Amino acid sequence: MPKMDMAVQHGLEKEEALERIKGLLVQLKREKGDMIEDLREEWAGDHCRFSFTVMGSPVSGIFENGDKEVRISADLPFTAALFKGKIEAVIREKARELLS
Repeated sequence: MPKMDMAVQHGLEKEEALERIKGLLVQLKREKGDMIEDLREEWAGDHCRFSFTVMGSPVSGIFENGDKEVRISADLPFTAALFKGKIEAVIREKARELLS
């Protein structure tokens, strides 16, 4: 499976960044609901395990909230390999919006 791994820098207090990043998947689901199904998030402190199905293919990964960055790692389905750059760009853009 192709891997996606990115860090989004922020200048927020750690708690504020956490509250904002908790809305990332919900916002993506709201905007891309026709493509995203079965969204699940399990938060434990500053870490989240998430999974969802995009166009019938499973995606799973983690969020890690740090002092100055949020790291997002995910396993993408092989069917999404051609769109990895686009997927990363959309997630990075939404994360930056939430963390600015």
